[in-house]
Amino acid sequence: MKERILKAVVEEIQESGMRFTVDDITHRMGISKKTIYEHFASKEEIIKTIVERMLEESDQKTNQIFTDQSLSFVEKIKNLMLVLPEYYQIYDRPVLDGMKRYYPNLWQKINDSLQEDWNDLEQLIEEGIQKGEIVSHYSMIIIMKVLKETFNTTFDQSFFYKNNITVREALSQIVDLLLYGMIPENKR
Repeated sequence: MKERILKAVVEEIQESGMRFTVDDITHRMGISKKTIYEHFASKEEIIKTIVERMLEESDQKTNQIFTDQSLSFVEKIKNLMLVLPEYYQIYDRPVLDGMKRYYPNLWQKINDSLQEDWNDLEQLIEEGIQKGEIVSHYSMIIIMKVLKETFNTTFDQSFFYKNNITVREALSQIVDLLLYGMIPENKR
């Protein structure tokens, strides 16, 4: 039941933003408030559980990629940029703005985690440059700015839904475009 509640809350957040109520969840699920409160003490605890799971899952996937010796630097970079936790729907601009307003401590946890991931990615890119796996003639500041700005486009999930493309597909295409460009290899 706990998992069903979490899933229903994510769906409600996608539809209504962070201003949803516990009553909205009970109506969505056809259960009583008592049932929800048997598993969670408050709406904030539900959201906190979702955020913590999301961050924990992202950290696990990220650590697995970093330690996978079978992956090249480029494969690691690509895989790191494709990490989407189960509740990736929270990474939506309106949702994050609502979280920042109503749950600033949880928003800060997400923001800190993203910043840590960017620092890890920058370190990996620098290592790839030193080993000759990545070209060295671009400024690291420019590389990171382009990567961050491009990644931020995925926070507009409604754009992808309107254009019938999943966030995962969009992110994969964005990463391929950044890493490999638009010019075929035989034409470079």
